[in-house]
Parts: sequence; structure tokens; C-alpha cells
Amino acid sequence: MPLLRSGDLVRFVSPASCVSPQAVERRMDVVRSWGLLVEVSPNAFKKFSYLAGTDDERFSDLSNALLDPSVRAVFATRGGKGSYRILHRLPFGLIGRDPKPVIGFSDITALHLALWRECSAIGVHGALTGDDEDCLSEIAAKALRSALMEDSPLSIQSDRMLPSAALTTSGSSTGPLIGGNLDMIATTAGWALPSLRGAILLIESAGLAIGQLDRALTMLGRAGHLDGLVGIAVGHVKGTPPNPPLDAIDLLRQHLSGFAVPILGGLPIGHDGDARSVLIGARAELDADSGTLVQRP
Repeated sequence: MPLLRSGDLVRFVSPASCVSPQAVERRMDVVRSWGLLVEVSPNAFKKFSYLAGTDDERFSDLSNALLDPSVRAVFATRGGKGSYRILHRLPFGLIGRDPKPVIGFSDITALHLALWRECSAIGVHGALTGDDEDCLSEIAAKALRSALMEDSPLSIQSDRMLPSAALTTSGSSTGPLIGGNLDMIATTAGWALPSLRGAILLIESAGLAIGQLDRALTMLGRAGHLDGLVGIAVGHVKGTPPNPPLDAIDLLRQHLSGFAVPILGGLPIGHDGDARSVLIGARAELDADSGTLVQRP
């Protein structure tokens, strides 16, 4: 993925749920402070039910940003719901001639997966905020700037205090890091999810009931989408109420332990204010013994 340089133009687009202009303007100010030129798509602040405008409006903004040669990166204003409704319409052949990163997480995972599958475009799983779109994070912003503009390794250390750290096993593996939000991985299975053979699977989750978590993992496993994994990286798993005797971590362990690959949990990736950024599709080194996930330029 080409690094951004001072003076490059980036565009903020709303491919999923609606967002407040004030929240986006604060994020744009941060990106401007990096020396980047910033613009916003015409329909970014529209509202159509839970979506940021109609499918046609969101598709127009997204495709125009991805095809505009003057735009060097596309920032999703937020996730939420809805990008999966329009990604099948994208002109992947044209996008692949000049691939550029899409920055976002949560629902934006669907875009990351489709763009990697169809034109090998690396995406940035990260943001300037976490669950609260009004709350900027200096830690998240620094991590995102590093991923986009610095020619240095991205190294993330597991946090033993995070619930998913209990899933960590042992061993190490190397492969492209593919995945993101579990709900979107399951949503794209069979039509936009790339092959995971030889890959390190990244999983994070927020707000799924324990039955939904179980259903997503069962479908992915039974359908063979998880065959050939070389490692599993687990970020934040939040908002899944326990259903005794099972909680979310118990359920993940049931599904993931059978793959006989290194698992590294406790990664500060996903739905959290200080979440770190990673590159979807880029090669990663997972070391469960040292608790590190590293991506090198």
C-alpha cells in the first residue's frame, strides 16, 4: 500500500450509516493536522432511514472516490450498517488499476474484504474514534497516522486485561491478515469473502447476542470458509451478554480451538476508543508466545 504524503488529497465518504457533520468535521481537522488535504463527498451527511442516503447516493459517492485519481485514500465517516448493500456494484476492474486504501472498521469490513478479493486493494482497519463517534482518541489517531504515513513496522502487543486474551495459545505463523468484524465476515461469506487459505484470520465483535456469535462461527466453519487458516488474531469482543454457563469467550474457544493453529487474543483492535490500526490483506507475523502481531512495510 503506497504511503500517504503531506499534500495528498483524501475524501470522507459515508457508505453505511448516517453520521453527524460535527463529528466528521472534528475528524477532518485531525487529518488536516497531518498535512493532508481533506474533502467530503456530496451525500456524506444525508439520511435515509438508518443509512447515510439511498443506495444510489452512497454508491455514487463511494465509487467516485475510489475512481478519482486525485484522491489517494478514502475515509469512511462511520460503520454501522449498509456498506454490504452497495459493494457488489463497484467497478472492481477499474478500481484495481489505481487501488487506494479505505479506512474504517465494523461494517466497513465488508468493503475491505470485497476490495481485497476482487482487486487486491489493502484496507486499513482503524479509525479516529471507537464506539462513540463524538470521542476522538489520540492513541487511535497516532496509530492510524502511523499506518497511513510512516514507513515503520506496525506492532501490536496483546493486552492480558482484555477478555479475549484468554484465548491465546502458543506458536507463531505468517500470512496475509484478513478479516475484521465477525458479523461482516459472515455476511460476506460466499460472495465477497476472499479465500482464507494461508491467511491469519482477524476477528473482532461488538453487540452480537451469544446465539448470533454462535451462528456466525458455525456457518463459517461448516461451509469451509475457515479451512486452511494458519493463525487467528482476536481483538475486542464486546457487548455479548453471557448466557450461563457460556459467555462469548467460552463460545469462541469452542469454535476456534479445533483449528490447531496459533491463536493470539487480547489485541486492542476493533470497537474501542483506543483501538490500533492494522492493514487488511497485508502480510502479518503472529507470535502467540510473545503476544505480538507485526506488519512490516
